[in-house]
Amino acid sequence: MEVEGALPMDDKAKRMRDLLSSFYTPDQSTPGSPPHNTVSRFATLDTINTTSFDADQYMNLLVQKSSLEGLLQKHVEMAAEIKNLDTDLQMLVYENYNKFISATDTIKKMKNNIVGMETNMEQLLEKITSVQSRSDGVNTSLFEKREHIEKLHRTRNLLRKVQFIYDLPTRLQKCIKSEAYAEAVKFYTGATPIFKAYGDSSFLDCKRASEEAVSGLVFSDSESIQARAEAVMLLKKLDFPVENLKVKLFKKLKQFLVDLDLEYKELANAPVNVDESINQNSASTTAHEASIHEFAETVRAYKVIFLHSEPQLCNLGQDLVKKHFEAIHQQIIKHVRSADLLAMLRIIWTDVLLMDEVLPEASLPDFALQHARVAIKDYTCSTFSRLLMNISDTLKKFQLTLKEEMEEEYPLRAALEASKKAVMQGSMDALMDFRLLLDENPELLLKLRDLTINWVHEGFQDFFRKLDGYFLLLSGKNNSAFQDVNLIEEMQGEKISAGLVLVLAQLTLYLEQTAIPRITEELASFSAGGGVRDLATVPAEIGRIFRSSGESFLHLYIKMRTQKISVLLKKRFAAPNWVKHKEPREVHMFVDLLRQELDEIRSEVKQILPEGLTHKHRRNNSNGSTTSSRSNPLRDDRLTRSNTQKARSQLLESHLAKLFKQKMEIFTKVEHTQESVVTTIVKLSLKSLQEFVRLQTFNRSGFQQIQLDVHFLRTTLKDITEDEAAVDFLLDEVIVSTAERCLDPNPLEPPVMDRLVQAKLAKTSEQGGDEKSK
Repeated sequence: MEVEGALPMDDKAKRMRDLLSSFYTPDQSTPGSPPHNTVSRFATLDTINTTSFDADQYMNLLVQKSSLEGLLQKHVEMAAEIKNLDTDLQMLVYENYNKFISATDTIKKMKNNIVGMETNMEQLLEKITSVQSRSDGVNTSLFEKREHIEKLHRTRNLLRKVQFIYDLPTRLQKCIKSEAYAEAVKFYTGATPIFKAYGDSSFLDCKRASEEAVSGLVFSDSESIQARAEAVMLLKKLDFPVENLKVKLFKKLKQFLVDLDLEYKELANAPVNVDESINQNSASTTAHEASIHEFAETVRAYKVIFLHSEPQLCNLGQDLVKKHFEAIHQQIIKHVRSADLLAMLRIIWTDVLLMDEVLPEASLPDFALQHARVAIKDYTCSTFSRLLMNISDTLKKFQLTLKEEMEEEYPLRAALEASKKAVMQGSMDALMDFRLLLDENPELLLKLRDLTINWVHEGFQDFFRKLDGYFLLLSGKNNSAFQDVNLIEEMQGEKISAGLVLVLAQLTLYLEQTAIPRITEELASFSAGGGVRDLATVPAEIGRIFRSSGESFLHLYIKMRTQKISVLLKKRFAAPNWVKHKEPREVHMFVDLLRQELDEIRSEVKQILPEGLTHKHRRNNSNGSTTSSRSNPLRDDRLTRSNTQKARSQLLESHLAKLFKQKMEIFTKVEHTQESVVTTIVKLSLKSLQEFVRLQTFNRSGFQQIQLDVHFLRTTLKDITEDEAAVDFLLDEVIVSTAERCLDPNPLEPPVMDRLVQAKLAKTSEQGGDEKSK
């Protein structure tokens, strides 16, 4: 048994199979077996299990190949196998015997059971024959009724189909309302053969109603465009004519684009107050994203459904981008904030990228980049135009204040400070807006960074040039280079006040010395890392422009003030008849008017201009100063001579000789200081006084009146001018010119003049005290 357990199970099964085969096979030899001598050459120990086994040959081979111990072991194994085979054979015989006995018993039972079956079969045959005959009778009797029922059934089915055709429009409407589009297509497909056969005659109305219902699936405003596009695709599978649907659907896409643009405008017109607009912006943005997604998916479906439609869709996509930027342009005109502009550009770029995935043939990113370039350029120009307009509004506001003579303590100083703030703060705010455009780094603006930096630099240059042109135009000077039509129209008919001209003079000096260097420094940090070209020489050039304009405005202010004083002098000398003038009793009132004008000038320059650092140029340190009318012995001697032509001739010759000898420098360069401006105006006014004197003819009383007035002016002007020597000289010239035009140049005695002057001063002081007490 140990040997049997050691054998493989496959070998045991193989032996069993061979054993059974040998038991049931009568002839152990096979017809095609090879001869003995042939097999012997290839015999091995394994041939013991074959039908061609040769015992002698096997023993010889076993003896040759095995040792004694191997032969003994083989003997033991074979003995065990023989015993096992005998046992298996015995068990097999017993099992087959039992089966044979059971089969014999079964055959006996079948034989006993079949004995009465023939009789039963005959009876069954008779019954079946009877049933068949009766069935034939029933069929014969019911044949006509069955035919009638089948005919009615066919009619019923036909009526059901007809009813389905009549109910088809209603079914389609219900399917569309419930969004069961597949069911609608199924119903329409089922009715298609009938419509093809009878659609032009019996079911014409049903066919039309069904087609309208199916078309309504595409063009119903209550359905989404995506759903309608899917419906078109289903209809296309039904061979439904969709060419007219293609045109109508494209019109719907255009209308959707218009509606989408209106939604975008509402988003762009969001309130400025952040707290009030957060929820509104969020809702608007979400609605916009949903709309643009629906639009993109519709374009995708349209592109798939209708082949070769890319050109139309490309134009549609470009129209979307154009309308976006048209909305931005409208917002730029309304002075949109940079943060809002960035938000709009982000929305546009998001829409462009989404549409580019659906419609790459349109090259929408490049198309959007071109329009963004124009939009950023327009925004830059609009920012500087708004800055120029703010400065203009500030100046016009104070021009109105000065014109209406509103009570304000220092109106010119307020105008100057407000103008400085408008220029500097406005420029800094503009730079902050531009910096925000660059710092946020939206993908669309990254491609325009260098161009934006250049536009900002060029915008500031153009802004300063326009600002200078506006100042010149505002001051009344013709400037053909200034092209801002709005500002030109606003200034038509406006006459600028002298005080505002003085403000412009000091404002241009501030621009040259402070604003431009500061803005240039900020621009340098703004353009760090950008591709801006070299603009180092531009600030110096603009500074020279404003320096020249400042000097021009300062001279214009002096001219305007001098002209006003000249008008006063003209009235003074045109009114009386100087040949019949009465003896002077007091200083003439025109001197008070002249002093009022000078006080007004001093008040204006004190508000605007700084004090000068130079000392007064008095008579004792003047190279060419002349003595006063009281201490000039030459002139006193000439005035006491007889009123003859010879004396006048000698006086004139002597005076001319004195002028060429002394070479006094009366008119010097005007500085931006209080003393310089006031002194220059006084000099020009005295020069005008001299010229008016030369146009008149005086009697002795007229000459003395002029002498008294000049003597009073000499006392009052020395405290308000820095060049006292030049003023004394010009006053002396007025006296000499009057004497030359006098018929009897007999001067007043000095004590008389002093008494009249003191009386005038006392009266003036008393009037000033009364005004202060009031």
